[in-house]
Amino acid sequence: MTPTGRGAAGGADPVVLVAHGSRDPRAAEATRALARAVSAARPGTPVWASWLDHTEPGPTEVLRELAVAGHRRAVLVPLLLTAAYHHRVDIPAAVAAATQAGPPLDVRVTDVLGPADGTVDPALLAGLRRRLGESEPGRFDALVLAAAGTRDARARGSVGRAADALGAEFGVPCRVSYASAAPPTTGAAVTRLRSAGARRVAVSAYFLAPGLFHDAVTEAARAAGAVAVAAPLTDAPELAELVLRRVDERSGRCALAPAV
Repeated sequence: MTPTGRGAAGGADPVVLVAHGSRDPRAAEATRALARAVSAARPGTPVWASWLDHTEPGPTEVLRELAVAGHRRAVLVPLLLTAAYHHRVDIPAAVAAATQAGPPLDVRVTDVLGPADGTVDPALLAGLRRRLGESEPGRFDALVLAAAGTRDARARGSVGRAADALGAEFGVPCRVSYASAAPPTTGAAVTRLRSAGARRVAVSAYFLAPGLFHDAVTEAARAAGAVAVAAPLTDAPELAELVLRRVDERSGRCALAPAV
């Protein structure tokens, strides 16, 4: 395994990105692309990509290798938009497994990329704006923020806060939809907005990577009459900025100025 970027023990603390993982190879490549973007934004910092499932290496393996290589600290960034099961259970378990044996390693886990503390980061909104603009929606009078879905009510609340903030950015109503686990579906959300009088509904993708869920959202949105569907955030420069802000918050560095 090799990191993106260069760094040696005693230099900058390595950054370990942890994605959910997917059987769809596009998802893993999106994570690797984000790792390259983060590394390019902060030269000299080694950035590792890892996955909780479906793709190797996992975070435990990466952390163990860093400890053996002589690193004393690492910052682990969950590539998650909500603080649900994976953040509460899977990631702490991976860190515990890595640190129970072998050389000592101080692992600092950051907040998720979504509004875990109730605040929607300006960089996240800027990335969503970028991807929506790239979809060339023209003028629209309503939005749907399409997310993967979760049974966790607090996590759904954080998606709702992101939708409210995005709608406020554009001055239009913005409704949440989910690809799984919770209603409404994206098709239903688009249909309801159109039935309520919206003439041009655009869909923003609350996804970090492409995959089957985003494919399903796109198909359903277009079938319901959406004028545009945005691509996932993937390696948007604003997302790389947000990752580094999370790193700085956890490591005590002076955080980057927010995107505007």
